[in-house]
Amino acid sequence: MQLKLFKSVWGMSGTWAAKLQQIAEAGYTGVECGMPAEGEEELFLSLLEEYGLELILQIFTQGEHFDSFERQAERAAAFHPLLINSHSAKDSMPYDAQLSFFERALEVEKQLGIPIGHETHRGRATFTPWSTARLLSDLPNLHIVADLSHWCCVCESMLADEQENISLVAEHTIHVHGRVGFEEGPQVSDFRAPEYEYALAKHELWWDEIVDCHVRMNKPFFTFTPEFGPPRYMHTLPFTDQPVVDLWELCHAMGQRFQERFEARVTCTHAQVIEEGPCV
Repeated sequence: MQLKLFKSVWGMSGTWAAKLQQIAEAGYTGVECGMPAEGEEELFLSLLEEYGLELILQIFTQGEHFDSFERQAERAAAFHPLLINSHSAKDSMPYDAQLSFFERALEVEKQLGIPIGHETHRGRATFTPWSTARLLSDLPNLHIVADLSHWCCVCESMLADEQENISLVAEHTIHVHGRVGFEEGPQVSDFRAPEYEYALAKHELWWDEIVDCHVRMNKPFFTFTPEFGPPRYMHTLPFTDQPVVDLWELCHAMGQRFQERFEARVTCTHAQVIEEGPCV
């Protein structure tokens, strides 16, 4: 199984050409971003081709959430992305309304023929382990983009009581956002700091489980975006608003760390599948 590392443009500055060149030269497989502005489509696509980058597009529903989702998904499909990552619906919507939204979203996904993952995110229908598990139980074809850092923040815990729901989500995950959260926020100051070793260890165990599911389902590739956010999502020094760490370097370090762990994990899990047989 191939690892495809994507780089988010979140926190990057400059033109599309400058950002995509930097991402390509750093060795990433592709870019994850929102859609370019109207009028920039041809330039954006030509730059992707020039730099040999694959694409994951992000969409964000608002207002009349399904109408917003449908419009954005249809426009996103015209860029022929590898997958679409959707921030979907609202945490405040009644469950029946959420269920209707995702039932119709699955129909759109089928019509477009492009995988659509719904990100586990604060403020969205997937903002907790149990709200997401309820949707997956009712809609077993639903795909997830796993950013479990948000759940640590929302639940104010490292999710010790949520392993069953995390395992269910792992089976439905088609893309991972590699950010480390902790009990008091969705992003630690630096995942390499010893005081956050426990949080990093938890996230890596969750990512291992998602990798295992991909191997057992014989998926051809695994996509991962090391997605730490810029100030003020990132911690800053008081009175200066200066970031406590370099964002580009932090994301790059996470990508390299995950790649090493991924390669070791895939080798181990393949051997186990040969012995025990694949998931059915």
